[in-house]
Amino acid sequence: MKIETEECRAALTLIRRTIEEHCPPGVLPSEEMVSGLYGPELMDEAQAISAAIIATVDTLQLQTAVKPPASSIKA
Repeated sequence: MKIETEECRAALTLIRRTIEEHCPPGVLPSEEMVSGLYGPELMDEAQAISAAIIATVDTLQLQTAVKPPASSIKA
């Protein structure tokens, strides 16, 4: 089964919009910046999306590690 280029482009667009809505602002460069940083191909967009996911997970893990545990002792 061959996946068409337009289907791939649509899938990457859906993933991009989800990241833009739910991940920290700026974690995924604009489409224009991706072309300059990674390249203009679909795999370049996929690489940028992958980097954004990793950066988001790293941020969430750091926030969890830094957050002190809640005190169980009541004053």
